[in-house]
Amino acid sequence: MVTRITAFAFAVLLLTSAAYAQDTARMEQVIQSHVSAGTFMGTVLVARDGAVVLDKAYGMANVEWDIPNTPATKFRLGSVTKQFTAAAILLLEERGKLKLDDRVKTHLADSPMAWDRITVFNLLTHTAGIPNFTASPDYATIKLSARSADAAVTAFRDRPLDFGPGEQMSYSNSGYLALGAIIEKFSRQSYETFVTENLFAPAGMSDSGYDSNTAIIKRRASGYVRAPGGYANAGYLHMSIPHAAGALYSTTRDLLKWEQALFAGKIVSKASLDRMITPFKNDYAMGLTSTLVNGRRRIAHGGGIDGFNTQLAYYPDSKTTVIVLSNVNGTVPDVLAGQLGALMHGDSVTLTSERKAITLPAARLEKYVGIYELAPTVTITIMLDGGNLGAQLTGQGKNAIFPQSETLFFLKVVDAQLEFAVDGSSVVLHQSGRSTKAARR
Repeated sequence: MVTRITAFAFAVLLLTSAAYAQDTARMEQVIQSHVSAGTFMGTVLVARDGAVVLDKAYGMANVEWDIPNTPATKFRLGSVTKQFTAAAILLLEERGKLKLDDRVKTHLADSPMAWDRITVFNLLTHTAGIPNFTASPDYATIKLSARSADAAVTAFRDRPLDFGPGEQMSYSNSGYLALGAIIEKFSRQSYETFVTENLFAPAGMSDSGYDSNTAIIKRRASGYVRAPGGYANAGYLHMSIPHAAGALYSTTRDLLKWEQALFAGKIVSKASLDRMITPFKNDYAMGLTSTLVNGRRRIAHGGGIDGFNTQLAYYPDSKTTVIVLSNVNGTVPDVLAGQLGALMHGDSVTLTSERKAITLPAARLEKYVGIYELAPTVTITIMLDGGNLGAQLTGQGKNAIFPQSETLFFLKVVDAQLEFAVDGSSVVLHQSGRSTKAARR
């Protein structure tokens, strides 16, 4: 067959290629800004409708041996694991093994009376009220030794609930450990085996698995934290501890296969997928969040685990996938994924180094001094300090903010901006493609 391309169509093709080339160049510049700052090592993959736009690696997989990261390097995923756990539960439901409305006590022996109203759905959506075990005072000790999912559930099941089931949403790794125990019960397989056979295999993910402290895993990155003058090895975590809440590893290329298979209906049915990506409370669905970023729906989840931070984001309307895997702890994967997502949709991205501060009179700065409420327990305190404004988020240190205009200020320590109402009655926090308004108390 001979395909004819009209002059108009050819021009469109050229424009599309030019746009991608321009985006790729800016993407590279944005990524390098984080690499140069020493805040990012890892891999990045960006694709649209299955076509890869950018697929590169940065920094070292092993700093001590000067072994560079490559696109085939394997990274711990942390909580990106949770979407695989959610898909596994939905698959078990499709096979008639359980229902999301089932009470957890019917599936996990010796569940306490406080769990009587907790459903599988509550576990998936973080609305069970079960305290997060990684926030417990003894976690630093717990993380060092092997423990089964059943033993983990036994350890936290008698703790008082933080709230009644379904009443609130509070992120809890404990709930996903309970889901892991349920998966193992009904599949009569280990979580690792079930996920490998029923999720990885159908998606063609040959470079993904359950991480191990003892197994030899080819092309696996070492994990680091930032330290004065460079990097330090991350602390020890026995990989039985995160289990279904965060124990998987993968590559950017395998995660693209996952997104393609999941949203093509090759893993769970369309009806199950719709449930999986529909938010219940606080934009959280099942192992995934669903939010509007610059007016576009983004389905995503990040992960943070000793030595690694990750972000996997999908924009269903444009079929755009952004994957950032890092083997140094920090917030860059979330920030970078937002920046790359913006560039893929034609938005501009201004780096912190490109922002220019101006001088404002003290009278103008004083208008913004006060406390602004982002959430019931989270505030931004704006204070005047030596002729400059400082901002302090609840539970964090104070940081200077610099004026770009009479109402718009930026931080240098993170990629964020604060935009005040002229009268100081409110402020909008712009960060990672999201804008959150806070009214002044």
